[in-house]
Amino acid sequence: MNWIEICVHTSQEATEAVSYILQDLGGDGVSIEDPEVLHREWDNWYGEIIELSPDDYPQEGVRVKAYLSSLACPDADAFVAQVKQRLEDLRSAGFDVGPAAVTTQEVNESAWADEWKKYYKPIRVTDRIVIKPHWETHEPASADERVIELDPGMAFGTGTHPTTVLSIRLLEKYLQPQQRVIDVGCGSGVLSIVAGKLGAGPVLALDLDPVAVEKAQENIAINGLSAQVTAKEGDLLKGVADTAEVVVANILAEIILKFVHDLPRVLGPGGVFIASGIIEEKRELVEEALTMMGLEVMETIHQDGWVAIAAKKW
Repeated sequence: MNWIEICVHTSQEATEAVSYILQDLGGDGVSIEDPEVLHREWDNWYGEIIELSPDDYPQEGVRVKAYLSSLACPDADAFVAQVKQRLEDLRSAGFDVGPAAVTTQEVNESAWADEWKKYYKPIRVTDRIVIKPHWETHEPASADERVIELDPGMAFGTGTHPTTVLSIRLLEKYLQPQQRVIDVGCGSGVLSIVAGKLGAGPVLALDLDPVAVEKAQENIAINGLSAQVTAKEGDLLKGVADTAEVVVANILAEIILKFVHDLPRVLGPGGVFIASGIIEEKRELVEEALTMMGLEVMETIHQDGWVAIAAKKW
């Protein structure tokens, strides 16, 4: 299937209003190309390099893009006419809409789906852990290095988000060889694969989304861990009869609070729960809930406003 890309060259002031217009008229998702990002100071944590090309951004103003399937938008000219009329309405209301230039192009789905891959390179997450796109090459720096091969697909994460990095740091610190692990909300399977590469076993990876489970299974196989790591559908820890020495969950604080009551049942004596995906403002709520369940918070680590917690069951 092909898509129609609708691009509006506008001002920074009108970015939100234009984004709303495109979505209100039926656009599936919006991307924003703002040259302001070219001048930001980016963290270079453990060797991650972010390269942005000025050629991808307008010299002035902002480009707001939306996408419509060619089936849902058989008449692109009519859609553009609607967008232009709404832009004129904004101008009449006193908005600076900038050039207000509207252009379209047809985008092939297969090419679009793979476009992001050129920005995804091997990244050293810790001294020992490197996350490598499956299609890239990487020479390990030492025999102790653990290389995680990943094809995250379009929706399940590349393993480089701060919440994942924090989870990996705590896994590396607290996981012992041969310990059993349960990964709640596994997504692309990156944390389960890290656990497997660190010598855990068996590892149970759970996700409510069957598409995520399928992608996790693919990544587990890519890393040669199919005998060690099992991915299957599961709603948090509901119905899980297995116990584990380590449970890890990189999901939102609100979701973690929904299954903390299951941790005493699933964690073995001395077991460790690693929780990430928590914004700083929700840290105390999670810590209090863990304490009420009889777990002791051993460590809290932070990165870019995100928090990860390691708690132990005695």
